[in-house]
Amino acid sequence: MIRIDIPATSANLGSGFDSLGIALTMKNRVWMEESDILEIRCTDDVKVPLDNSNLIFWAASHLYEICGKKLKGLKIIQENNIPMARGLGSSSACIVAGILGANRFMGNPLSQGDLIHLAAKIEGHPDNTSPAISGGLVASAMEGERVYSVSVPVSEKIRFAVMIPPFELKTEKARAALPKDYSREDAVYNLSRSALMTASLFSGKLENLRVAVQDRIHQPYRSGLIEHYDTVFRMSYELGSLGTYVSGAGPTIIAMIDSENAKAFGESCLSHLEDRNVKGWRVEILSADQQGAQIIIE
Repeated sequence: MIRIDIPATSANLGSGFDSLGIALTMKNRVWMEESDILEIRCTDDVKVPLDNSNLIFWAASHLYEICGKKLKGLKIIQENNIPMARGLGSSSACIVAGILGANRFMGNPLSQGDLIHLAAKIEGHPDNTSPAISGGLVASAMEGERVYSVSVPVSEKIRFAVMIPPFELKTEKARAALPKDYSREDAVYNLSRSALMTASLFSGKLENLRVAVQDRIHQPYRSGLIEHYDTVFRMSYELGSLGTYVSGAGPTIIAMIDSENAKAFGESCLSHLEDRNVKGWRVEILSADQQGAQIIIE
């Protein structure tokens, strides 16, 4: 049996819509074993499909088909630490687990680059799947079905206060809120800030982050879908956030903070949310995961 550890991912980082993503130190674990039948269970009370529509099994089976083989079954055990439909890459984690496990069972016919292309093709965009595989901060572009990406480490000066609400927001609904066209001014505005974001997270230029998260492409249109959006953003900056943004399609909101102030920020954040009658949210202080998905033999 193998175990696959897959990090949560945060896409967009404000200005880098569908192009920037970062791996975080919150992880799902998946145990997989070849079998003649399909057997799926969870170590927690999260409800997942137990048939061949399960995304982990579907992704594994898809890779087998690509390689001209048939997957009869698998034994899959899921530990689901990444909350679903919260903008933290839960579906990407399942896709990555499935194709990494299948690739290992077949003797690794696909390279890491091949796996990155396949995962992005399945997901539809690379901003979650690429960092889940590569780790670190990943800038990606798709040309046809090929993904061109670069992973760089994130400065140890930075931590991520992940503020997770008690409600879901489906990606389809969040994408439907976006306009079909943007002005040249808005495009340039985001391009300049996404470039600044990449360089600043790599170099640790903390003073740039508040500008780098600014966005005109998706967050203004999705803000109305996230209850307490304005309150949480305002509170994060009052507590010293270096830059706050909607993670992926939302509804999770992330504040980038100085590592020296991380513990104090997390403690203050919870009490301030309660004071503002923002109920049910939880706060996780995470680092960037620099390794990406890992396969461990058990």
